[in-house]
Amino acid sequence: MSTIKYEIEFFSNWHCGSGLAAGADVDALAIKDMNGIPYVPGRTLKGLLREAATILSDDKNTIGTVFGVSGDEDGHKTGCAFFGNATLPSAEYQYIAELGLAPHLYQTFASTSIDENGIAKDNTLRKIETVVPCKLEGEILNIPDGAENILEEAMHFIKRMGTGRNRGYGRCKVAISKIIRKEEKEA
Repeated sequence: MSTIKYEIEFFSNWHCGSGLAAGADVDALAIKDMNGIPYVPGRTLKGLLREAATILSDDKNTIGTVFGVSGDEDGHKTGCAFFGNATLPSAEYQYIAELGLAPHLYQTFASTSIDENGIAKDNTLRKIETVVPCKLEGEILNIPDGAENILEEAMHFIKRMGTGRNRGYGRCKVAISKIIRKEEKEA
């Protein structure tokens, strides 16, 4: 078993939704932790990596072991890997949290539907809160030996993440920064 430390570098504003709104002001807020600082949920990365791995690799057994299997005769089998949230690097996180700078990480964008005469249609104004481009880091734990290559290939396949990818949001690069093998942990 090994641990992968990874980085997500965003090149454009991005939005991983919280499912919440800000009343009449913003229709879709970005997901934030208790300090108001954005992160990418581990389940979001897991889903994107699973999809990419399924497309890129013929090794269904390893993919099932890492991500889990559903719908088989045994019901559901949970994968062995744990996908942690991607957060700002700890020094940046501390600085932003201590100085109360979290509100400066967000921008709000509005869009509306236009009719054939070039006039905004009634009740179509929508606002989305996005996060400015930044670099996040996270970990994937309990990776079986040999699965690191599949995950690395899958990471290279991910080019956009979050809501609004077809509108230019979430352009990113996901890459492994370090692999820690079980032997290294014990040493």
